[in-house]
Amino acid sequence: MNEYIKVGNLQVAAVLYQFINSEALPDSGLTREQFWSDLDDLIHELVPKNRALLAKRDELQKLLNEWHKENKENVEFEKYKSFLHEIGYLESKVEDFQITTQGVDNEIALQAGPQLVVPVNNARYALNAANARWGSLYDVLYGTDAIDDEGSGERTATYNPIRGEKVIAYARGVLDKAAPLMGNSHKEAVMYAIVDGQLSVSLSNGQIIGLKDASKLVGYQGQAEEPSAILITNNGLHFEIQIDRSHPIGKTDQAGIKDILMEAALTTIMDCEDSVAAVDAEDKVLVYRNWLGLMKGNLFANLLKGNKSVIRTLNPDRIYTSLAGEEFSLPGRSLLFVRNVGHLMTINAVLDRDGQEIPEGILDAAVTSLIAKHDLLRNSPYQNSRKSSIYIVKPKMHGSEEVAFANELFNRVEDMLGLERNTIKIGVMDEERRTSLNLKACIRQVKDRIVFINTGFLDRTGDEMHTSMEAGPMIRKNNMKSSSWLQGYEQSNVNIGLACGLQGRAQIGKGMWAMPDLMKEMLKQKVGHLEAGCNTAWVPSPTAATLHSLHYHQINVNEVQNKLKETSRDFLEDILEIPVVKDPQWSPEEIQQELDNNAQGILGYVVRWIDQGIGCSKVPDINNVGLMEDRATLRISSQHMANWLHHGICSEDQILKTMKRLAKVVDEQNASDRAYRPMAEDFDHSVAFQAACELVFKGYEQPNGYTEPILHRRRMEFKARGREIY
Repeated sequence: MNEYIKVGNLQVAAVLYQFINSEALPDSGLTREQFWSDLDDLIHELVPKNRALLAKRDELQKLLNEWHKENKENVEFEKYKSFLHEIGYLESKVEDFQITTQGVDNEIALQAGPQLVVPVNNARYALNAANARWGSLYDVLYGTDAIDDEGSGERTATYNPIRGEKVIAYARGVLDKAAPLMGNSHKEAVMYAIVDGQLSVSLSNGQIIGLKDASKLVGYQGQAEEPSAILITNNGLHFEIQIDRSHPIGKTDQAGIKDILMEAALTTIMDCEDSVAAVDAEDKVLVYRNWLGLMKGNLFANLLKGNKSVIRTLNPDRIYTSLAGEEFSLPGRSLLFVRNVGHLMTINAVLDRDGQEIPEGILDAAVTSLIAKHDLLRNSPYQNSRKSSIYIVKPKMHGSEEVAFANELFNRVEDMLGLERNTIKIGVMDEERRTSLNLKACIRQVKDRIVFINTGFLDRTGDEMHTSMEAGPMIRKNNMKSSSWLQGYEQSNVNIGLACGLQGRAQIGKGMWAMPDLMKEMLKQKVGHLEAGCNTAWVPSPTAATLHSLHYHQINVNEVQNKLKETSRDFLEDILEIPVVKDPQWSPEEIQQELDNNAQGILGYVVRWIDQGIGCSKVPDINNVGLMEDRATLRISSQHMANWLHHGICSEDQILKTMKRLAKVVDEQNASDRAYRPMAEDFDHSVAFQAACELVFKGYEQPNGYTEPILHRRRMEFKARGREIY
């Protein structure tokens, strides 16, 4: 249990108090007395506003439920739209404006490329993601299904030269598209050199040629006449042609190329939210301590690689020689955002004057910004922001009032930390229906600090289901991707972002590729995000980031955005089209299949969350395809089952039997995990199983369909049981 220390009107968990005083505050330019006094004021002045916003969510949901009950038989669109305006769900239109954000790093404002999201409480994952700014093209092609296994090209325990040849041929094709030579192919190259500030490529036929576009060469490593690396830029992204004739791969290559190093994850979101299971002060300190290690440059992780112990740390910057002979560097690490918790949840790490838990999002804003100030003060051998900005992603906000509250919160945090106004930049997640419909008004509330909008299909779908719970039974989950509301939502996000001037100042992003093992399919599909006008999109791993970077060499996103700005339309009617089935004709087999698929995902994720505190997992689906699951995917599955239960598509008994049957499947899938606790051995006493069932059976009454209240309470229950046992 938490031990608390009285600080002014606050009670602060001792572990958090000690961390902030002894680790976060030193060298920050702030005194203990000043920080805690200002935090006290911040909490007691802003908590009532936070609570009022949450109360408005509940009131709007109540009104929506009542309206749908009364109008279920005949939903007239204009009548529905008028009702939404009347209750303030649809806000008044705002005049045109342009955002004015200043001090934005190039990785956000000018470059287009992949973005990672990673749980910051796992130091190894956090370091891997931060270091994913550069990735080996040869490694990711060889080690994934991006290269097929045909013709004896399978992946084997030892190096397969046939597969290696396929990798090299594929990579040469990448070079020919991203940095084409004049009149020939990189496949014919036998030597690369820098001559008179230009790339000189000797071919197998004795010809010497250069780049079709000489301006793509920007630097090199080693000696000009015999470089060890050649730095090329294309569409704003860099890559290195690495040359080493003594290397096992390089010595078999006629040009001596050992690898192509791609600039990949330009930005990474260090997540305190959906992919993290942090329910108390001890958990939060781990989150904050790892973020501090990233900001101060001293985070490390011990891991085994083969039979050797390896200490992983942050990568240094990469050093090159310019064509004028001068040394310059490129960042060796991804530019880091931190995703705070939204407005909903409270945390027992700090109690207010009444002994109540405080909003976790307020605590996150104060502490993560305090920690990021170390980067601004250059208390690290590395720089995160070269423009002296702090980047915070704010999730799960509903409408412009809630975005305005986040802006007020950031203003107050800047004041208490002694930061200039708008030092803290905001990323607005467009993942709730009330935000989608009022996105322009939301952006206006933070027009001086916004650097990011992102569509979140997963949470957005969960909110779509809960908002219109009384409208009828929802279509099957997989059909959501082709529904009118979703297509309109995705297009509207880009259109509004461009109309508000985000191009050249901020990111317009798209959501996650959830199948980390299916990289060949990702290469086929995820290019669509660029074609839709986004300049970043989420990927699940450093490997995926390296492969996804190829899309940004294929497509110039800036040109796509310029074309999109020429045409614009209002997608309101599309977004308001509710994805329900008026007369469901599903067979019993189809219903059971849907229940099985949802139950599998819920149980596979929840059992790790509750029993092991793992907030993001690769969970096999009903077809044994590994899917990245987090609280957003859980929200969809639980709300979908709750919706079908509410409308009588299935019964409570059918769901319970499904859950029990699938729990045995999940137990079998996790049999090799020694830390795993089987659910099926005792359903009544498995906290994880009970939590999974509660998410469905109590899904109707959860605030906006969020899973956090149940997960947090059940995780605390599990931890309490562990303390009782030991």
